[in-house]
Amino acid sequence: MKLTHKERFYATISHQPVDRPASWLGLPVPQAEKALCSHFGVQSLDELRILIDDDIYPIEVPYHYPPSNHIACAFKFAKMEHLDSPDERTLTAPGFFQDYSDPSDVNKFDWPDPAKYLDCAEALRRAKAVDPGYVKMGIMWSAHFQDACSAFGMETALMSMLMNPEMFKAVIDRITDFYLKANELFFEATKGYLDAVLIGNDFGSQNGLMIDPDLLRSLVFPGTKKIIDQAKSYGLMVMHHSCGSIFPIIDDLIELGVDIIHPIQALAANMDAPNLKQHFGGKTAFCGGVDAQYLLVNGDAEAVDRKVEELKQLFPTGLIISPSHEAILPDIPPVNIQAMFNALNRKS
Repeated sequence: MKLTHKERFYATISHQPVDRPASWLGLPVPQAEKALCSHFGVQSLDELRILIDDDIYPIEVPYHYPPSNHIACAFKFAKMEHLDSPDERTLTAPGFFQDYSDPSDVNKFDWPDPAKYLDCAEALRRAKAVDPGYVKMGIMWSAHFQDACSAFGMETALMSMLMNPEMFKAVIDRITDFYLKANELFFEATKGYLDAVLIGNDFGSQNGLMIDPDLLRSLVFPGTKKIIDQAKSYGLMVMHHSCGSIFPIIDDLIELGVDIIHPIQALAANMDAPNLKQHFGGKTAFCGGVDAQYLLVNGDAEAVDRKVEELKQLFPTGLIISPSHEAILPDIPPVNIQAMFNALNRKS
């Protein structure tokens, strides 16, 4: 029996039997979107989602704060003389708080008010415009740790976590407060129309965590917990993103209330699907698994097909099959995306 998108999604994340695992195309960048539409002979991503029978429809937050007009770039922390492009968030440029050490100095930054830039009417319009059969997922990010790294400059931020945790905490707490307010505005505007939310921070490198997990537990995860609890209070499933190797903190994310861990970055240390199934099978759901670092970029359609079949056998449920990065970049041939969804939709 063929399930609806929502039935398949909820069955997948609750480890119930499914007709096939749930799927998510991800977020193609504009150049990749153009190539995908051309390859599949469609006019838009909406038409593509119907054609490939995708399950999750991402709803971006309408946030109008120039020049980037994206909520992930809501803070202008970088010292402008160090930027190549003023519309980008950077982790490496020196940040506003680079030379501050007193927690009371947190008030010297001009903190934005999300109510001035988040278009609630447009948020509702976007949510209502989506076919109600889809799983509607708000793309909130709420990357309070990454923004804290931008606030100081990454090297200074990581040093502050060790040498001046009170200062780091003062900054990340203010960032968390911003996201709690922004998310409340979005959730209230779209109440009754959303099913899930994507949040996250990048904690991992290719080979391991960037910082000691105890620092995350003491300085970062309290804010993560508030953001998760807020989403849960609106009845939303929470997908938490982190690139890289995050194996040591997966149990932490589960305890924080995360429903879905995204992505399975297949080539990062200890993040291969068999290892995750062995240690966490049945404890949480995952999203990802189809390697976007090498396989989707350099592999052929047959190799992609084999990988998807392998994932379906390993995770007949409990895994939303998706590229192992939220963004589909222009270096991924559309034929490999086609192969991924052909294999996903084929009865095994």
